[in-house]
Parts: sequence; C-alpha cells; structure tokens
Amino acid sequence: MMAKRGIILMNLGSPDSTEVKDVRNYLMEFLMDERVIDYPYIFRLMLVGGIIAPLRSPKSAEAYKRVWTKEGSPLVVLTKQLQHALEPQIPEPVEIAMRYGKPTMQEAFENLMKKVPGLEEVIAIPLYPHYAMSSYETAVEHAKTVHRKMKNTFSLKFIKPFYNDAHYIDAMIENIKPYLQQDYDQVLFSYHGLPQRHMKKADPTNCHCLKVDNCCEVFSPAHATCYRHQCWVTTQLITEKLNIPKEKTGFSFQSRLGREEWLKPYTAKRLEELPGEGVKKLIVLCPAFVSDCLETLEEIAMEGKESFLHAGGESFTLIPCMNIHPVWVQAVTTWIKEYAQGNREMLLV
Repeated sequence: MMAKRGIILMNLGSPDSTEVKDVRNYLMEFLMDERVIDYPYIFRLMLVGGIIAPLRSPKSAEAYKRVWTKEGSPLVVLTKQLQHALEPQIPEPVEIAMRYGKPTMQEAFENLMKKVPGLEEVIAIPLYPHYAMSSYETAVEHAKTVHRKMKNTFSLKFIKPFYNDAHYIDAMIENIKPYLQQDYDQVLFSYHGLPQRHMKKADPTNCHCLKVDNCCEVFSPAHATCYRHQCWVTTQLITEKLNIPKEKTGFSFQSRLGREEWLKPYTAKRLEELPGEGVKKLIVLCPAFVSDCLETLEEIAMEGKESFLHAGGESFTLIPCMNIHPVWVQAVTTWIKEYAQGNREMLLV
C-alpha cells in the first residue's frame, strides 16, 4: 500500500522585506547559526550583533532591492514555483521550508499533517547539491530538531547531496547547452565560498582536506563531506559531457565574508583578472545554487558583470540557475518516485 507521504523542499531563505530592520533580523538568524559562523556563542553574538549585522544590513537591503520582485524574494518565489511545478507530477503534497525566515519548517510540517491525515513519512529535499555544514548539514539538523520538538510520529528522511547524481548533471547540461552556442573565451564555474576552517572541520580523517596535494583528486573518505571536492566533481562531470576544453574552464568561489582565508580562487578577484589574461568573452554559471537568488542575480549578474567589463571584458553572460527548467523538475520528480519504489537510498531520522 502507498505510504501516507509528504514532500518538503528546503532552501536557505530570505528577509521578509527589503526594509533594513527585516534584513538585520534575517542576518542575525542566519549568521548566529553555529554551523555558519562556528565560533563560541558569546563571541559570535558580539561579532554578528555588534558588528556584522548593523554594518551589513543597510548595504544588503539595497542589494535586495535591486533583485526583489512584485511577488517577493526571488529565492522564495522560485522555490514556490518549483513546488507548483512538482505537484502535478507526483501524488504526494509538496510544501516548502526555509532554513532562515519564512515559511518555517514547523509550518511545512503542520501543513502536510493537515493535507495528509495520519501522515506516516516526510521526504525532505535540501536544495543544496553539495555537502557543507553551513548549508546541507544545518538544514538537515534544523529539520531534525523541529521534528523532535514537535514530537511528530511520522518518519523524516532526506535526499542526500546530489552533486554527482546523473539526473542533476543532465539537468545542468540541458540548462547550459543553449548558452554555449555563442562565442566565448572561458566558462567560469563560480561556487559559493566557505572558510577554509570549515573544510578541515568537516574532514573526518583530520589529515586530508587542504593538507594533501591535489586533495580533491586523491581518493579519501573525507570526500563524503568535502564541499570543495564535490564542487570539483560537478565541474568535471559537466565539462566532460559538454566537451568544454580544459583551457576554457575556470573554477572559483564567491560570497566571501570577513578577512580570514576562504576557498580560493575568489570569484570577485578572478573577474578583475581575467580580461588581462585574454579572457574577453565570459560565461559564468553557479552550480551550487538551483534557484536564482541574491548571490546570482546581484553579486554575479550585476556586481560581477560590472567588475569584469570595467576591467576590460567585452561580453559577460550569466547562465540562470535551473529554477523550474523542465529537466530539473523531472529530476526531482524521479528522485521522489525512485524512493517510493525502493530504488533510492535516503538519510533516515
């Protein structure tokens, strides 16, 4: 018999509005997460509450205003669109939940219980292709905490990071293909950045990540939780299938916060350097994001483009995230159906 099941799409979240106070509240919730800024609580509170949030809120509010839509935050709007695109494809009801902001995980659970009396299990899909404690891990742990506090009786299961999943790679390829018809000097794969200390902290061997030469290419159990390795694998799979020459492929990390060492090279710096290296026609994509958001629409499509052209670039094209591309919708649909048929391994709570 078919289980009484519901689906939750999990994403990062956004402020309630572009007002400075709402942006500040969002930054406080986001940056006070111990898996995002992994410092002791008191120091984190002083840093975030006393310095980062007050100083960053007005600037971030202006950035959000540049991409905000009539319906609201692009990230939330596009996640809702994915929800609506999935609903006709599967028998299970679909809800969305944001790690920070609204709608909350509790609201998603409550909505599913209303729609499915006697709910037996929930499949949560963290919309993060790659494992990182500040994205995938915190989303999973937060959902588990809410599930436990609500004393829910249904089982909670999670789809694993899908950075090398054939359905994800195929969807990425179909999304990218049309943009490669133009002339270009390089395709830059820009991933969200992480502090280097996060990589070392997530390494269960304590002796591989950022310690071994070519650590992403040398097999290690650390790769199961290594964000940098998983980004490298995604890049390799896509470029090989699309026959993008190695000399026309770039790899970098964006969205750095603070002064400490993050994963390199930095996207912002590369965009300034590339024209001087002969890269005049640039295509950029952001595979760590499945839905367009502030980091793609403002940081790359606006700020990044301006920086590249100012440095002497001639053309700049940002490939949109997959959003509701039909092949991406089909990929998520397939994962849900594979689980229902017992053909997909899940993380179980």
